[in-house]
Order: sequence, then C-alpha cells, then structure tokens
Amino acid sequence: MTDIVSIHSYRGGTGKSNMTANLATTMAMLGKRVGIVDTDIQSPGIHILFRLDETTINKTLNDYLWDENCSVEQIAYDVSYVLDGVNLTNSDGKIFLVPSSMKSEDIATILSEGYDVERLQEGFYEVGDALELDYLFVDTHPGLNEETLLSVGLSETLVIILRPDQQDYLGTAVIVDVAKELEVPKMLLVVNKALPDIDFGILKDKVHETYQLPVAGILPLSTEMLRLGSQGLFCLQHSDHPLTKEVQCIVSHIQG
Repeated sequence: MTDIVSIHSYRGGTGKSNMTANLATTMAMLGKRVGIVDTDIQSPGIHILFRLDETTINKTLNDYLWDENCSVEQIAYDVSYVLDGVNLTNSDGKIFLVPSSMKSEDIATILSEGYDVERLQEGFYEVGDALELDYLFVDTHPGLNEETLLSVGLSETLVIILRPDQQDYLGTAVIVDVAKELEVPKMLLVVNKALPDIDFGILKDKVHETYQLPVAGILPLSTEMLRLGSQGLFCLQHSDHPLTKEVQCIVSHIQG
C-alpha cells in the first residue's frame, strides 16, 4: 500500500519543490521506494533538481493525462542515480520521478483546455502499484484548484509549507480549513525561510497555537541553499547542515 504525501503551499515561492525533492530523497536514503509526481503542470521544474535531462524525457504526466494508451511505466523515470556514492542507511531505496512537460505548447494546452482530473487520480494509484512504492510524494500547484483539491483529498499526509509572513499565515488558514473538510488523516506544518536570528522555539509555538497542528520543522533561510540554485539536492550536498537535519525530522514525522 502506497502512502500519498502531498506537499502544498498557499502561495508560490515557499520552496515547495525543493522541499518535496529533499523529503523524497531523504526517505529513499532510509531504504524506501519513493515516487514523486510533479503536478505543478502550469509551472513544472522539479526534474531539474534530479538532473533529469529534458532531451531524455519521452513521455510526461501531460501525455498520461491526454492519452489513455499511455501507461505510468512510460512516464516514470528512475532517478535513483542521485544516490550513487552516498552513504545510505539502507541501499534498497529507490526514487522514481513523474515529470510534467516544460514545453510551452503543452503548458498552454493545459491552461486553455484542462484535463481529466479523475485520470490524475487513477495515475496516483497506478504508479504506486506498478512501482511498488512505499511513498508517493505529490508536488502540487500553489493555491487552490481542482487538481490541488484532488491531491489533498487523496493524501494520507498533507505537508503545508509556509513562510513567517502574514500573507502566508492567512493563506495557510484557508488550506487547513479545506483539508479538514476533506478529512485528511494527518497534516503537518513546515515553516521555511525563517531568519536565523529569530527564536525558532517562539516561532514554532506561535504557528502551533495558530493552527493547532504539529509543526514538523522550521527551516532557516540558508545562503548555501541560495548558492546551490536548484542545481542539485541540498540534503546530499550538505548532509550535516541544520536545514538537512530539519528535513530528516520532517521525514520522521511523515513516517509517524
């Protein structure tokens, strides 16, 4: 049985895709079979973090959504090579990525014509079964739309990313209310890009009191992350960094 974990935020720019990639990779380092689906179809890009060359991508999530003859095996790419040379807790871990198309014409088609959301739901279950995944991480599109509601509603765990910013606080309240209406079994909050000079304990208490939900991690604004510039996976290149330790803590909360 595959656990679906959706990573979501009310606004863009929260570091959601980076978080998804690093959580999935950290989980794989523990020996889990992990899948990632980039459902941010309007602005995809998580494949860049895994150095998946666009010229080698033959089929994407877009093809699956538009073509009933396209199978999940055709759109799932084994990116476990990112773990080569890494000291693993368990060498059985695998990472599979289902990318969305970055072609402008495909994005325009999605925006103008949409797609069958039920087909997306089928895809989540099919990719989990076909690849025998322990966890399927869903990188969502920010805000609320039909795809987001589907991803949230199917999730065993919803990880909500927010920054210590008033607009994020208000938007996160909306996401939490919607998730409660959809009866999501588990919700976790993650504060990202917190200034290093603030008291993380006070911030954590404030966020917990505001939403009455577990705060799985508070990640500092990191100059190392900014320098990396999405050219790789932070948790692999900075294994001893406090930010990486917080990602490991969040993974522990997901495993529960």
